[in-house]
Amino acid sequence: MPAQIIEGKKVARDVEAEVSAEIAALGFRPGLVAVRVGNDPASEVYVRSKAKKAEELGLRGSQRILPDTTTEAELLAEVDRLNRDPEVDGILVQLPLPKQIDPRRVIDAIDPMKDVDGFHPTNVGFLHMGRPVLAPCTPAGCIRLIDSTGVSIEGKRAVVVGRSDIVGKPMAALLLQRHATVTIAHSRTAQLESVVREADIVVAAVGKAFMITDRMIRPGAVVIDVGMNRVGPEASVLLAHDHEKTHLLQKNGSVLVGDVDFVRVREVASWITPVPGGVGPMTIAMLMKNTLEAAKRRRA
Repeated sequence: MPAQIIEGKKVARDVEAEVSAEIAALGFRPGLVAVRVGNDPASEVYVRSKAKKAEELGLRGSQRILPDTTTEAELLAEVDRLNRDPEVDGILVQLPLPKQIDPRRVIDAIDPMKDVDGFHPTNVGFLHMGRPVLAPCTPAGCIRLIDSTGVSIEGKRAVVVGRSDIVGKPMAALLLQRHATVTIAHSRTAQLESVVREADIVVAAVGKAFMITDRMIRPGAVVIDVGMNRVGPEASVLLAHDHEKTHLLQKNGSVLVGDVDFVRVREVASWITPVPGGVGPMTIAMLMKNTLEAAKRRRA
């Protein structure tokens, strides 16, 4: 029997409903500011959607748009201003940044209490110590997706394919907190196929289309696909039969796909996320949840 689909849009709506209900009971509207530098089209869409979703859920969502000629010192001054603004509970600076700005210095400058992306070194340290923290949104969303299946994480063997600071490493830390036995693998892992096949839970976050094949998946495993890769439309034959093409997004002659060979892996796994419509919707939902949590902590 093919794996059941983990519908990220549905789980995201559940998270958003929880956030909206809690905000309504707070008596104030937490403030989220998204900072964008330059006119990168993808960043423009992401920042606008985040601000719009914040307003929909009852937060005060706003954008701060700076020109692509902004210097690092100017951006750091803007971050400092937001740090000191009592009306701002959450700050995110949309990446990538122009080449004249070191993103690490900007991330380090954000007040950890307002760091709703969960990237500040203080929050990273708390995460790996297992202390309460504003966790990175995508990994936190992946945990919520796994929970939505009813499969217990405790005691399971989990393999995270990918070692980025944004997804792979924090994903492993969150799985450890839930008492999984965790392996971090990557593109240079020897005998990757056999390593991944040991897993009851596979999180693919390596950024390479179709890298995770059905031969890598233990029968009955839960598969979470974080990958978002654009390939030529001819690659769709590798991904989907006609009835599966609802999971493809055509744009400018390209197709959006994950790191997992969805159609073939679905025949082996018990649960699987599609791309698009799986992990993606969860990232913004968990950002809203982090902003709410930041507001509550600042006022505790």
